[in-house]
Amino acid sequence: MVFSPVDEGVCDLTVIVPAYNEAATIADTIRSLQMQTIPPRAILVVDDCSQDETGAIARDLGVTVLRPPSNTGSKAGAQNFALAQVQTEYTMAIDADTMLASNGIERLMGAFSDVGVAAACGFVLPRYVRSLWERGRYIEYMFAFNFYKQIQDYYQKPMIASGCFSAYRTEVLKAHGGWQTRTLAEDMDLTWSFYTAGQKVRFIPEALAYPIEPYDFTFMRKQLRRWSHGFAQNLRLHWDDILSVPFLRSMVGIALWDAIIASIAYLFLLPLLSILVSPLFLLVYLIDLPAVLIPVLSGAMQRREIGRAVGSLPAFLILRMVNGIFLLEAFWSEFVRNQRFTVYEKGH
Repeated sequence: MVFSPVDEGVCDLTVIVPAYNEAATIADTIRSLQMQTIPPRAILVVDDCSQDETGAIARDLGVTVLRPPSNTGSKAGAQNFALAQVQTEYTMAIDADTMLASNGIERLMGAFSDVGVAAACGFVLPRYVRSLWERGRYIEYMFAFNFYKQIQDYYQKPMIASGCFSAYRTEVLKAHGGWQTRTLAEDMDLTWSFYTAGQKVRFIPEALAYPIEPYDFTFMRKQLRRWSHGFAQNLRLHWDDILSVPFLRSMVGIALWDAIIASIAYLFLLPLLSILVSPLFLLVYLIDLPAVLIPVLSGAMQRREIGRAVGSLPAFLILRMVNGIFLLEAFWSEFVRNQRFTVYEKGH
């Protein structure tokens, strides 16, 4: 039986939707919230001084629209602007380009049957899988959520409660000061802060969310740059805390290996060895493909998307290389040159 803090068919939950110039997508997001099997008690759209009709569209759909006196400068800032008005036991954050499956809230709130759980996150898949970048992200998510997130949830420590779709105990969220603006990855910052405080986070794979992912390189570049610098900034901020939490320490160690060592090998070492020693070194690019394919194809089979998964693999290989470039640039900038990147750029 799925747990849900329900009173008269309504979940004691406030959903915060930060939005800046989201007129093209905000209606779909709001309607997906209103059509939930267990709807939230309140929906707060933060129109962060948009220059389009975001606020008017949201208002016409019957939700509460908040508009700060000036642009807050980040998603975290917009969410905090609304958090002060939340009076429900639970708070959810969802991006203004994200739709939920009809039972998304009902499934996700089941995690809070454990009183020690501070936050819960769901399974995220791109809403559209058409362009090269969307296809690469599709494989990336299928692998991460079918493999890494499952292992992390076994230890009740998902590395990130995804910012596009996560729920929190309001009292705990406010005790942590809401979403911090000190890094470009406020969701990672908050998740690691929970672990430092000895609190649990759960991943609920049955709770599905469908954001719009970057469809071209211009938007993908903005997103990858923000995520890469956000990761580096959180490492600097939480380093001592990471070392004191064994499983988080292991997960971060794997992520660091992939971000630095693997990226250097893929981008520089293997091409150099293939030129100077033997072209056979290029086969190394394919060595870890079976490890990626197993969880991806397993998930795709359940969704009847085998063709989509197989056809998207080349795009994933390209995205992985591009992601490596941005990660190396971020670590060079943040740790070697000591130059922080602080501009929050929306990427979709």
